[in-house]
Amino acid sequence: MKNKQSNAPSYFDMQFITSSISTMLVLLLLGLVVFFVLAANNLSVYVRENLTFAVLISDDMKEADILNLQKKLNKEAFVKESVYISKKQALKEQTEAMGTDPQEFLGYNPFKASIEIRLNSAYANSDSIAKIEKFIKQNNNIQEVLYQKELIDAVNDNIQAISLVLLILALVLTLISFALINNTIRLTIYSKRFLIHTMKLVGASWGFIRKPFLQRNIWSGVLAAILANAILMGVAYWLVSYEPELLRVITPEVMLYVMIAVLAFGIIITFLCAYISINRYLRMKANTLYYI
Repeated sequence: MKNKQSNAPSYFDMQFITSSISTMLVLLLLGLVVFFVLAANNLSVYVRENLTFAVLISDDMKEADILNLQKKLNKEAFVKESVYISKKQALKEQTEAMGTDPQEFLGYNPFKASIEIRLNSAYANSDSIAKIEKFIKQNNNIQEVLYQKELIDAVNDNIQAISLVLLILALVLTLISFALINNTIRLTIYSKRFLIHTMKLVGASWGFIRKPFLQRNIWSGVLAAILANAILMGVAYWLVSYEPELLRVITPEVMLYVMIAVLAFGIIITFLCAYISINRYLRMKANTLYYI
């Protein structure tokens, strides 16, 4: 029993703590990448859903009919939210914005009643808006549909470019993280290579030899993931406390996915790296161990 305990790698020694801290730093980096990817997706949805277009309505249409039209539009899949702006309200807003009342020198209210529509993010692109415009203009009382095509195209192009960069960065950092964690674990197992060879000589199976090393490194990965998640949650809490509006982007769902991803990375990567490293030494002959 005593011999078996000495053969198994010890837990929570200095080597274990050092390995866990090194793994934690790498997982923290990976967690930040996952966080930025998910937060960027939420930000893109938020930006798209704040793009509006205005439906200008003929003066011949009664307010009750306009409100009925608004209710019908609200039932459409492409509408996130709509706001009815009457002629009087439009005049008031423009007077406040310009500092002068156009009605005083024109003699009439030059503004039209309108319905401002915020689209669901999936429809916030030029192609979809062109189809929506055609659909809305089937009503003869609609004079014009106004939207900034260049702005919408620019927003979508920028979002696609940022998403592509983040995905490439995530791939590169995942590979780098795997290499760094693999190097840390290889150094840990390297110091036990003669113990592994001794266990082989006394007839221990590969599975028996691998088990304590795999368990140790998985626990190291779990501990590293918990520490990384604690830091990420602390940073997220600070950001939301500093700017509550960020809660639209840094949602509880985002942080939950980040925590799950970090924990999954911590377990999977440490297991794979340990498995590959231990198998390498299991295949080696005794004389080779002295020259690595």
